[in-house]
Amino acid sequence: MIKSTLIFRDDGLPLCSSVDDDTDPSLSDQKKKIKVLISRFTPQAANEATLESGAYEIHYIRQQAVVYIVIVEKGYQRNLAFAYLSDIHQEFEHNYGNEYIKPSVRPYAFVSFDNFLQKTKKIYNDKRVQGNLDQLNSELLGVKQIMTKNIEDLLYRGDSLDKMSDLSASLRQDSKKYRKTAQKINFDLLISQYTPIALVAFFCVFLFWWVFLK
Repeated sequence: MIKSTLIFRDDGLPLCSSVDDDTDPSLSDQKKKIKVLISRFTPQAANEATLESGAYEIHYIRQQAVVYIVIVEKGYQRNLAFAYLSDIHQEFEHNYGNEYIKPSVRPYAFVSFDNFLQKTKKIYNDKRVQGNLDQLNSELLGVKQIMTKNIEDLLYRGDSLDKMSDLSASLRQDSKKYRKTAQKINFDLLISQYTPIALVAFFCVFLFWWVFLK
């Protein structure tokens, strides 16, 4: 289930946050961690990632100098979470693309966007439509190659978002190498499987030619 949505400019300015249950201390703790995380963003930081944090997962994408973040319960499907973020990004950019970049923008200047956040969250939390959304979006987002990291590693153990970007790129390269290796193995298997048959067929054709046509 989607629990909370936060939108920051990548210089750390909060632009919008969904209205959530403020009595949940664990959710408040996740938001505090996210604020620390945002403060460590650099131009080289990963543009999309999943962060594991206790009973939650934090997914984010960065588009047009804006970071879109969603906190979900562990087990919520990743492709749905990133599809949700994509919808949020498109609508926010459509409504405020010429405004959030202004230096005069105040923190949480776009709180009215919460109306769209609540409506969209309700759709993505509805189990009756999750199956259809999952099917529609599973082939649109390559979430299998999105870097996953424990948020504690980033906040308290010295890892960086820049390093995540490098690891994510490495993951994509490894995936390409794996596909090439798998293709070569499949080709070698085909060769080993059909070469004896081809040799036997060639021998039979040669024998037929030698006996009857020569």
